[in-house]
Amino acid sequence: MTTSLSPRGRDTPGTPAEPLLTASGLSRSFGPTTALVDASLTLYPGEVVAVMGPSGSGKSTLLHCVAGIVRPDGGRVDYDGTDLTEVSDSRLSDLRRTDFGFLFQFGQLVPELSCVENVALPLRLGGEPRRRAERTALGWLERLDVAEVAGKTPGECSGGQGQRVAVARALITRPRVVFADEPTGALDSLNGERVIRLLTDAARESGAAVVLVTHEPRVAAYADREVVVRDGRTRDVGGLG
Repeated sequence: MTTSLSPRGRDTPGTPAEPLLTASGLSRSFGPTTALVDASLTLYPGEVVAVMGPSGSGKSTLLHCVAGIVRPDGGRVDYDGTDLTEVSDSRLSDLRRTDFGFLFQFGQLVPELSCVENVALPLRLGGEPRRRAERTALGWLERLDVAEVAGKTPGECSGGQGQRVAVARALITRPRVVFADEPTGALDSLNGERVIRLLTDAARESGAAVVLVTHEPRVAAYADREVVVRDGRTRDVGGLG
């Protein structure tokens, strides 16, 4: 378990950090089903926040709204001084390519590409030359102990290897925020523990903040702070240390 992090981020001791991302008053419905009701989330630079709750509670919808994947029906999402609910789709796409990294339950790697090509993809989409992007990607694969699968396709990898490749892809652009939605949900306990440890350690080393959606206490134990979602409403329960 990590040491508890106060809402000061990782700046000079005694100097409160400004929030990196603040979501407030979020509401979202899908047809007659209400997913979020007046939900909120505050994220400080460099911290890992676990968003917990039972299946169907609205935790994944909360992540999708604060990441700009889904637009809420109401409320605000302020990121670095900009309300993401008001910006264009193209601007959101740019942020998801540069400032945000994503890690999902099943990795969502491109099956036709090799693992090193998958990891390099965010850099290639940003215009970086292939050789340089793949050299950087290989460095991340080595860092996450999966360099041996660089030339393999995702279908040739184990579940744990594939998810570590997905971690490398999420972090390669050195994003300011990583959004992880049940990243260990498809793994056994041993591989899940390894993936979440590698994710949180690598994110902290690079200075990224992490929003970690999970229903597993053993995964949430790697976070600095916990937010519980029930029936679409949020409750910040504070530090876990």
